[in-house]
Amino acid sequence: MSPVWLQIYHCLLAHWGPQHWWPGETPFEVMVGAILTQNTAWTNVERAMANLRAAEALDGVTMGELSDAALADLIRPAGCFNVKAHRLRALCAYLGQEAVLDNPGDLASRAGLPELRRRLLAVPGIGEESADAILLYALGLPSFVVDAYTRRIFRRLGLLADGMSYDAIQSLFHNHLPRDPQLYNEYHALIVQLGKTSCRPQPRCATCPLENRCPRNLI
Repeated sequence: MSPVWLQIYHCLLAHWGPQHWWPGETPFEVMVGAILTQNTAWTNVERAMANLRAAEALDGVTMGELSDAALADLIRPAGCFNVKAHRLRALCAYLGQEAVLDNPGDLASRAGLPELRRRLLAVPGIGEESADAILLYALGLPSFVVDAYTRRIFRRLGLLADGMSYDAIQSLFHNHLPRDPQLYNEYHALIVQLGKTSCRPQPRCATCPLENRCPRNLI
């Protein structure tokens, strides 16, 4: 383990405090959010989730009974609504296959983490980031989520090389941090906050809590 990776975490936590992620009242809502947030802003996901909640369709059984057209119409604000409706139905089918459609949180007990991750990645429309978001935020398992913010920030910090694969980046976090799902949860949320506010494509270094650690500012 390297103290640098934890130091970055503690610096971000001291600056912003706990982020209370992931928004969602149940494991199923978190799973749905992980799919709806693909290629769109969270504000759009919130509108789609509000539609699902108003239709009382934010549980696996009810959602699985909706027609493709009805589900697509409810999630329209999240964009790519036909594609995402298909992916949500695939998720419901998978949860039914695992006999956890009534209580998706029980998925955590169906297999060990590596096997669960493999099964999730076999569900149409669930890629690495979505699978890890489900494992971490819905099921409370220690699988670090790597996103575009992670790549940008840690490349600028000199801790990632260009062109690294998702698995290689995730392994660095797993190797340099305790295997603690709460730590992973908070760390990823803080990375997102940093990426949205300071470490943007055009960085705002003067507002960054990591300004004094970043090689961009040590030249």
